Amino acid sequence: MGKIIAIANQKGGVGKTTTSINLSAALAVKGKKVLVIDTDPQGNTTSGYNIDKNNLDNTVYELMLGECSIGECIISDVIPNLSVLPTNVNLAAAEIELIDAENKEYILKNELDWVKDKYDFIIIDCPPSLSMLTVNAMTAADSVLVPIQCEYYALEGLSQLIHTVNLVKTRLNEDLEMEGVVFTMYDSRTNLSAEVVENVKDNLDERIFETVIPRNIRLAEAPSFGVPITTYDPKSAGAISYLELADELIKVNRM
Repeated sequence: MGKIIAIANQKGGVGKTTTSINLSAALAVKGKKVLVIDTDPQGNTTSGYNIDKNNLDNTVYELMLGECSIGECIISDVIPNLSVLPTNVNLAAAEIELIDAENKEYILKNELDWVKDKYDFIIIDCPPSLSMLTVNAMTAADSVLVPIQCEYYALEGLSQLIHTVNLVKTRLNEDLEMEGVVFTMYDSRTNLSAEVVENVKDNLDERIFETVIPRNIRLAEAPSFGVPITTYDPKSAGAISYLELADELIKVNRM
């Protein structure tokens, strides 16, 4: 049965989508069967896999509204071992359209029940807000992985996110756990990055992954070519870090 991990942080610009794309690709390189789900209406994870998000008949939006099945949405083998459930800007309207829907928090979970046994890992890229879409992702997930940028306000908003995780756990998904925190955009040339890491370690009770994702120009370039870093430059520091994070994730989940 697949491990479902929501990658969430309501703070934007922390490397959430970069982590969704490249951790998923790294897990696929390691031979794991992976499904990536894009629940961010910006659709950056979708386009990060070279999928034309503006020319899709079936996306997370149609799935949420019950207009198609999950099998009709999934784009298989985008890269070896990895499939994508794409999205586009239409998804922004789902929150309003589903306002009176019964059990709307469980839509994604109920759909994933049909396919989760086909994958080792299902990675959900959440929007940068604590919205109905994020709640849907957390209700469907086994755990939440939180990317944190190595900057001065790293802890800001994290307590609110953990509160939301606990709220979802209490009311909607009693099995939900914190997968842990991963540091992104680490700059070894500055003291600030090291200080942020130590500060978070001192103030956070959750698992902190040993792998740290560096600030890396190749990581920033890869999305414009529509490929993950493991394809774009597999020998870069960014690719090596995400492969190490994938190893760590596989190890902690004994998979």
